[in-house]
Amino acid sequence: MSLAVRDILTRGPVIPVVTIEDASTGPDLARALMDGGITVIEVTMRTPAALDAVRAIRAEVPGMIAGVGTLLDPDRIPDVLAAGAQFAVSPGLDLALVDACRTAGLPLLPGIQTVSEAMAARRAGLDTLKFFPAKTSGGPAALQQIQPVLPDLRFCPTGGIGQADAKGYLALPNVLCVGGSFPASSDAIRRRDWTAVRASAAAAAELNG
Repeated sequence: MSLAVRDILTRGPVIPVVTIEDASTGPDLARALMDGGITVIEVTMRTPAALDAVRAIRAEVPGMIAGVGTLLDPDRIPDVLAAGAQFAVSPGLDLALVDACRTAGLPLLPGIQTVSEAMAARRAGLDTLKFFPAKTSGGPAALQQIQPVLPDLRFCPTGGIGQADAKGYLALPNVLCVGGSFPASSDAIRRRDWTAVRASAAAAAELNG
């Protein structure tokens, strides 16, 4: 059954955004995150191993909701679905991609950076968006100003967010969760340091506004 994007984003305060170079690390990474209390993962499609990692996570760790990030082109949608991804994230707002994902039944979290883009997304029937790159686009102050004029929209800010500043975003009424690499750093994944991932995930899972 397909989950709505907003339902996925309310599973916890943080979605780990991870880059995986070796697909075989995917299931162990997912288990470590779940042990720390995180049940959603975004695997960026920046390496050849990404979709194989998603496929392995879905097969071996069914309790983890696994999606892909950096979806740029509609022609990648069949591969994403074949890997078992349950949602996709794009860095920006591409209405052709929005339509293609909707037709394919793939929940999409598209990125926006400006109020104009947020309005265009809203007009296209979207109510849940990624705010990217969050830190360089005004941070919590920008989202705070967007809230009164577009009160029905909810956001997952991503980009430059760490453990220390996540609470500033999570305190806002229009923020459902944040995305970031801090629950599972690329270095920890590369070293297969699942103890460190569990600890970082546990700290992230306890964050709130």
